Amino acid sequence: MTSPESPSSQRSIRTRLLLLALIPLGVVLPLTMAALAYWGGNYLDRLLATKIQSDLAVAHGYFERVSDGVGRSVASLAASERLASTLRKAHGRPEQAVADLLDSTQLEHKLDFLQFFDVDRARKEVPVGQGADDPRPWSVIAAALAGTATTETEVFSAPQLFTISPELATRARTPIVDTPNARPDRREAEVRGLVIHSAAPVRDGAGKLIGVLTGGVLLNKNLDFIDTLNAIVYPAGALPFGSAGTATLFLGDVRVATNVRLFGDTRAIGTRVSQAVYDTVLGAGQTWLDRAFVVSDWYVSAYEPLLNGRRQRIGMLYVGFLEGPFSEARRQAFAAVIALFGLAMVIAGVFAVLWARRVFKPIERMHATMHAIENGHVEARVGTVTSQDELGIVAAHFDRMLDRLQAQATSLKRWGESLDAKVAERTAALEQAVTDLKAAQSQLVMNEKLAAIGQLTAGIAHEINNPIAVIQGNLDVLRDLLGPQAEPVAPEIKLIHEQVQRIRLIVAKLLQFARPQDYVGYLEPTNPAQLIQDSLLLVRHLLKTGNIAIEQQIDSARQIICNKNELQQVVINLLVNAIQAMPDGGVLKIAVDDWDEADMPVGIQLYVEDSGPGISQADLEHLFEPFFTAKKPGGNGLGLWVSKNLVERYGGHLTATSAPAAGARFTVWLRCEPLG
Repeated sequence: MTSPESPSSQRSIRTRLLLLALIPLGVVLPLTMAALAYWGGNYLDRLLATKIQSDLAVAHGYFERVSDGVGRSVASLAASERLASTLRKAHGRPEQAVADLLDSTQLEHKLDFLQFFDVDRARKEVPVGQGADDPRPWSVIAAALAGTATTETEVFSAPQLFTISPELATRARTPIVDTPNARPDRREAEVRGLVIHSAAPVRDGAGKLIGVLTGGVLLNKNLDFIDTLNAIVYPAGALPFGSAGTATLFLGDVRVATNVRLFGDTRAIGTRVSQAVYDTVLGAGQTWLDRAFVVSDWYVSAYEPLLNGRRQRIGMLYVGFLEGPFSEARRQAFAAVIALFGLAMVIAGVFAVLWARRVFKPIERMHATMHAIENGHVEARVGTVTSQDELGIVAAHFDRMLDRLQAQATSLKRWGESLDAKVAERTAALEQAVTDLKAAQSQLVMNEKLAAIGQLTAGIAHEINNPIAVIQGNLDVLRDLLGPQAEPVAPEIKLIHEQVQRIRLIVAKLLQFARPQDYVGYLEPTNPAQLIQDSLLLVRHLLKTGNIAIEQQIDSARQIICNKNELQQVVINLLVNAIQAMPDGGVLKIAVDDWDEADMPVGIQLYVEDSGPGISQADLEHLFEPFFTAKKPGGNGLGLWVSKNLVERYGGHLTATSAPAAGARFTVWLRCEPLG
């Protein structure tokens, strides 16, 4: 039993008060933390999206500036006096005349190629009726022939690059690296070139168009260009948390210039973009501003399509930075919030316990007083409480109430002792009267029942036996008179004889049920194994017609004292019931085993088990009641009742067990010597 000042009671009070103080914090702070995590995560995602969008704008601006620089270089040379003077001295061979000038100017302006075409050759580059899918870079040349200097990003085929310079064709060739999640592509290498292509008209002193000056920069493996772009977008210290920025140029979905590393110092040139990015940027023409898996890690990425002069999507410009450091920073911030939450809970718990001591101390004293009173210490009281608040008032009222209750309890105890004595006396008399009444009532009911059944049975036996005797006698006379002439109706005569015997058997069972004391037979030692064999012999005709197999297991050598005919009647009744439960054939199991209790021999257990459909639970409850037949054809409902009474007469009992579709099992418990 718990002591008045048990630690469990103190823990219970303290725990409840502590929970009362901490539950609001435990609810509000997690909700606040969840909201902060959700809002902070979304805010960080928006910041990263805004950051990568601005980075893409810077990269796009640099790309445009480089493109404009190429255009200015070509346009300034086309309008320069040096080119005009050289062309005047060419005497009909302008392209050969300007070759040296173009070579020196190409190096000066850091161009990968610079060419001059006279009007006729320029027009051959842009034939009339050329389709939009023609791979030749015609748009800027066409614009120059129309008098306008233009710069576009174009895709040059391998033959075009080789015509300009074999070195450019070699530089443009990029082996394609197998990349997870990329769209299927059977090509082994990308041989085309991504070129910033510019063209400007060249005029003579009179303003007449005499040719086109074209030049450009090949972006494939242009590491100076891509590294400069990356340095402009992501200068040293521009990204927090140790993240690193990258930039890439794509020709189609193939990286042709990048500072993304495949492994070590090897750049990921030749790897390809994922199918999702390809479908969004090159397929739908949209800008990708989201996280993406780039080669070997996750990056916050921005992709925008690159368009040629005919507004076709030919590649992509990409910038991005590692997402991992930002995700780690987010996790650390979340961990810090959780730590602060835990610290706040600890501090709040300490203050709650300290401030709650004034509350739980009086409660603990009242709790201890109640325990003491429950344990029999009726003089226990709370006593003086230092707290003068509501708890102090409650403690004083509690003591006064205990004083009044003790006085009332003393008075009631005296009255109760007197009343208990009288109640005990009357209760004993009443219980004895009820017991006697129940026994008399039970005996009266049984006597009335047996008397009624006995009268009824005697009358039935008298009324039935006389006609049966007449029928049996006339049947014998009829058979004797007819002699051989009775052979045609011999089966019918036999059937009548069997039914007469059945009626006599029913009458005998009724008399045995009504007056069992008149049927007590001679007791003798009986061998159960021999009894079973004799019983099987008597039902062999049923076994043959029913296609039933017999399994016997005799594991007991004990003999029992009983009336052999009565016990044989019980066994035959059980065998017949089992055979009737298997109209389509089956297995009939018979077993005998020792019946021991507390390691002492008591008797035997005799089992009769069939493989029929079994007995329902509802029928099992009424199986041993008189006249209950469970709708069995030809049954009178007395066989099991009489068998049960015969077994119980010798101090044994008869039980039945069954399960649906698992057959039924009847067990006869017989003592070696009958009781009484």
